[in-house]
Amino acid sequence: MIQIKLVDQIELNDIYSFLQHPEAGGMDLFIGNVRNHAQGKDVVKLEFEAYEPMAISEMNKLAEIAAKKWPLKKIVIVHALGVKQIGDPVVVIGTSSAHRQDAFESCRFLIDELKKSVPIWKKEYFTDQTVWVNAHP
Repeated sequence: MIQIKLVDQIELNDIYSFLQHPEAGGMDLFIGNVRNHAQGKDVVKLEFEAYEPMAISEMNKLAEIAAKKWPLKKIVIVHALGVKQIGDPVVVIGTSSAHRQDAFESCRFLIDELKKSVPIWKKEYFTDQTVWVNAHP
């Protein structure tokens, strides 16, 4: 089962509950948070925007690739949109499988590919300027 979402706020307990499966002995979660620095500068906050229909479509494609490559029980890809403060979770990738190696490998694949292909853009608010980051297409 696959869960793909763009949300205002990430609920980590809901994601953990979704990933549970009686046949899953391994569960891997990647949580990307807003940090207080980037490029040697102090970050005040971040803002995320997306081309939502295409972002959902691309995240689904990535999940389907992972589901074919690894024997996964569940996959979750959730990205937050809007303004986020230091410490807020902004992206969560999770997989569950019978064995930990499949969960680790698939989770890494999903976050790496999301950063390459999903149209989500980040604006960094520094103490002295604001910059759009082209980390995504």
